[in-house]
Amino acid sequence: MRNASVLILTDETEFARLLTACWQTERQAPGITVLSSELWKDHEASPHDLVVVGPVQEGKLPGILRSLEPAAAVILCVPADSRELGQLRSRYPRLVHIPLREDWAQTLLLVAGESLRRAEAQRLSRQSERRAAKNEQQATLGRYMIDMKHSVNNALTSMLGNAELLLLEPGQLSSQSLAQIKTIHSMALRINEIMQRFSSLASEMREAETTSQAETEAEPASPATRR
Repeated sequence: MRNASVLILTDETEFARLLTACWQTERQAPGITVLSSELWKDHEASPHDLVVVGPVQEGKLPGILRSLEPAAAVILCVPADSRELGQLRSRYPRLVHIPLREDWAQTLLLVAGESLRRAEAQRLSRQSERRAAKNEQQATLGRYMIDMKHSVNNALTSMLGNAELLLLEPGQLSSQSLAQIKTIHSMALRINEIMQRFSSLASEMREAETTSQAETEAEPASPATRR
């Protein structure tokens, strides 16, 4: 929760002061931004992990809620009847209503903690999905390079062979052409070295994978399994 961000929207200074003070006593307090309904502008709003809407001026609440993303995590701390709550929850599936009773602050902190942990889990999940997609792209590129290795080696062999044949008769070439052929020969050798290193890495990775799989299969069964 240390990297989480919370927005408190309220026109009651005491509500924001009490909630902020309670949060700051927690071992891991999120970053907190407090705005009044007058300062709130949806087009300037940066995304937050959680939005806490407290008491606001009469008539301001509908506009504030309309400006929020439907997927936003919202905790509503204002008086509301069951019909209003039903309509709000249909638009904001992650909305939670906490009545302004005597213990509202502690209840809100508990609910907010769960909401922020869920937001963190979703963020980590998205990061893992992006890493997995990137790894899959790299694996596809690696498989393509392995598949094309034979064709690349054939092309390099042809380039090196023809360059070496031309270099055997330097008198038939101008100094500029000779220098260019030497460059082609040198770069072809360099590419060949890279391909050889790639083949070596591919072999090492296959051996490591085979060894890891063999060690996993050779692990002794647990006492419960042996019974």
